[in-house]
Amino acid sequence: MRVSRPARRPSEAWRARQIRPRRRTKLGFSFRPLQAEALGLDPGATVHKLLGFPVEVVRLAAHWNRIEVRPGSFDTSALDRYLEQVEVAGKEVILSVGAIKNFGYPEFFVPAHRLRDALPERQLVTLNSHPELAAAAQEFASHIVDRYRGRRAIVAWQVEHEAVDPLGLEHSWRLDVGLVAREVAAVRAVDPTRPILMNGFLPTSTPVAFLQRHRTRDQGDSLAVAQELADILGIDFYSRHAVLRGAGLAIYLDGGRLPWRRESWRRVGRWADQSGRRVMIAEGQAEPWEAVTVPPSPAGMVPYSCPPERVIDNFNDCLGQAEGVLELEAYLFWGAEYWMRRSAMGDDSYVGAFRRVLEES
Repeated sequence: MRVSRPARRPSEAWRARQIRPRRRTKLGFSFRPLQAEALGLDPGATVHKLLGFPVEVVRLAAHWNRIEVRPGSFDTSALDRYLEQVEVAGKEVILSVGAIKNFGYPEFFVPAHRLRDALPERQLVTLNSHPELAAAAQEFASHIVDRYRGRRAIVAWQVEHEAVDPLGLEHSWRLDVGLVAREVAAVRAVDPTRPILMNGFLPTSTPVAFLQRHRTRDQGDSLAVAQELADILGIDFYSRHAVLRGAGLAIYLDGGRLPWRRESWRRVGRWADQSGRRVMIAEGQAEPWEAVTVPPSPAGMVPYSCPPERVIDNFNDCLGQAEGVLELEAYLFWGAEYWMRRSAMGDDSYVGAFRRVLEES
């Protein structure tokens, strides 16, 4: 646990960081058009600029409430445009079909007409408690997969996002394993040829590990469920994030190099060896995680939770932890929209750190 001012003077440390070799690990990023909009950017222009980097994989999301805006409507035009841009650039695509949870704040994208009442806190959302929602989620995921299964650029489908974990600290409801398993089966029924990715949060600090274990103790967390249901295990890795802020200071949880973290990676490696399945970093922290929804971009300052050098540090950390334990299929940077916002402000340090990893790893 660390206490710091949320913003500090930038340094040139990112220019001098050594970068680990990635060997066969593919590099890419997740693209969040809603985050681009929140940062005052044009999503289409933003992804066009990002696709100019020599990445290999881009993760896109089919947000249910943006596609099925009204009962009986199904508009994928925005997703079509992003997918076409990625295809023209010659990149591979991981398409997250949701349906109930998907990546990008607020991580909950059920259309209002599909859910009359808010999901009950401190309870599991099951096939029995919410049969209509479960059926609609399966229908949406199946529809998306059926629409895009002919696109050769798509190399995997993602089902749900951190599927059975609570929705951040704002909510305590969770999806039941049985409901998620039914969604996975629905996607496989439409396209049995592509692998399914499921992701989960790998704790980097003791408080987060304890809280995650406590809150998911009845059916396991999303990493455990992904190991049971998915073909590709996606690890979400955030090494430093704020939990409280006040009086000009913030409290951060910082994983550092705690001894038990290495054993967590070894367990994943043993599972991969025994099951013959694949592992990737679905989200490698490369933007600030402060005690606010939209990452701050203070002029002439950088947020403490993720200055530019930590874009490289987090990459190095994951590659180092995996070395000799498992082979990472890919490493997807999380925060590309933030780099472009900083760049628009005249600060190319985050973009520079990202570029160094691409060119020197």
